[in-house]
Formats: sequence, structure tokens, C-alpha cells
Amino acid sequence: MNLDKLRELCMSMPGATEGIKWEDHICFMVAEKMFCITGEFGGASIKVTPEDFEALTERDGIIPQPYMARNMWVNIREFNKLKPKEWEQYVRQSYELIRSKLPKKVQKDLG
Repeated sequence: MNLDKLRELCMSMPGATEGIKWEDHICFMVAEKMFCITGEFGGASIKVTPEDFEALTERDGIIPQPYMARNMWVNIREFNKLKPKEWEQYVRQSYELIRSKLPKKVQKDLG
């Protein structure tokens, strides 16, 4: 995985948008709600299920995301810490977790 492939994956989600926050963080959002945060630093932060949070944070190079761990966000320090299939699985899951909390009308409009 690299930044270009991650961008392509994130932007393939219905209604996904890209923006910059905190000066240098690339954020992928659905209805203005972030589901993936990355940048030139070589990793990404995503939302996961409580079960995946426990399993992932036991792996080398994956930590609870500071200030967001209580919301089940993890920080994957380097792109090579997950296999490409895992990236796809967890990014899609993050998107779905965020999307599921949106108002029903917004979810319907996304398709």
C-alpha cells in the first residue's frame, strides 16, 4: 500500500471526499465525517470495531490513535504493517462504521 493506492481505495467509496486538516493531514470523509486520515508520514488512522481494536493494537507498528482511541481509532504507523487485502478490509469497514452513524436520509442519498 502507498498513499496513491490508499487514495484510490478511499475515493472509490460512495460519496467519499478528500480534504486537508491540521495543515498536512489528508482526510477522507463521507458526509464531512472522517473515515481515514493519512499524509506524507507513511501510515494512516482508521476507525475499527472493538474486537479489531484489541487485535490490531497488539501488532507491531499499530497503536491506539492518540485522542481518538476511546472511539476505536487505530494508527497504523507504516503502510507495510498491513497486507493490501487487510487495508481494503479495514478501510471499507471504517467507511461503513462512519456511514452507519449518519442520518438515514444521508445514508439513502449515498446509495
